[in-house]
This record gives sequence, structure tokens and C-alpha cells, in this order.
Amino acid sequence: MGRRERKKAATRKALADAALRLFIEHGYDAVTLHDVAEAADVSTTTLLKYFPSKEALVFDEEEDQEAALVSAVRDRAPGTTIPQALRAHVKRVRIRPADPDAHCETDTGYGDFFDLVVGTPALSDYGHRMWMRRQDALARAIAEDTGAPSDDLRSAALARFALEASAFARAAADAEQALDAAFDLLENGWSATGSCA
Repeated sequence: MGRRERKKAATRKALADAALRLFIEHGYDAVTLHDVAEAADVSTTTLLKYFPSKEALVFDEEEDQEAALVSAVRDRAPGTTIPQALRAHVKRVRIRPADPDAHCETDTGYGDFFDLVVGTPALSDYGHRMWMRRQDALARAIAEDTGAPSDDLRSAALARFALEASAFARAAADAEQALDAAFDLLENGWSATGSCA
């Protein structure tokens, strides 16, 4: 990475870190783009070159998310099914981890980040839309892994339902139990659950 690219990456990180810190300290709605730009010592115009919206400041790892999902399928341990690998991945990245600082690269803990997103409808909605944009890449990885055509409907359905399981789980009183129920159904089908009709 050249000097110019390093400088851009540093500016992007400074903006994202400043935004997250301000949002957690003052509340998402109380902080403006100008506040974030000022905290990072750049102009609002510069901020908008890096982040097209206020919500995007909070979710700065879109490409990493997609790569991690695809890797969960491609690099899973031998004997691990695709639904098992996706269940473990979704638990790790979408449900609050046991170690509240396990997934945070900034000084702000993951628990604070999680609470900010869950407690702010605009961020929760944006995060879900961003997460669901991974569906096509995940479906292609599943199809490739199973030897199915790239437009395989079963692969697309598994990708869709695996990704949606996180929203289902987050809305439940016990997120981990809800996620397990969803993935048990994906793994084994309705008839294997012992339910009637």
C-alpha cells in the first residue's frame, strides 16, 4: 500500500472511529455529519467522499462481512455442514458475543456498538439491509461448494434464510435459542422437528 492509500485508509478509520465514539457518547440522532467531520479534523465534503450517508459511518466493514460469510462456507472444517458453519458464523458476528470486546477494532467495545445499533431504528434497518446484500455472494459460494449451478434456487434459499435468521433471533427474548431453532430447521427440515403438519 502506497503513501496515498495509507493516508486515505487512516482518514477513513479516523472518521469511522470518531463517528462511533460520538454516537455512543451523545446518541446517534444528536450527532451531525459536521460534528463527525470536525472531530476527525476534516471537512464535511471530505467525509462524504468516504461515507455516502450517516448510517454508513457505523458500518465500515461491508467487504469484510461478505468475505467472512463466503469463507464460512468454503473454509469450514471437514465434516461440518454448510448450515452448521453458517450457524456458528452468524452466532459469532450477529449475536452478542460472550466477550463483549471480541469483535471490535476500536477503543469502543462491541457491546456498546451492539447496543447503539439495536437501540437506533435507522441503524438497525440499515445494518439489516447491508447484511442481506450478501445473499447473492453467499448463494454463489454455496452453489459452488455443492457443485450446483450458480443460479441454483436451493442455494439461494439457504443463503436467504441463513441471513434472515439473525433478524429473527435478535427479535426473540433468547437470541441464541431462536437462532438455534432457525438453523435446526434449515439443517433438518420441518419433518425432522417432530412437529405436526
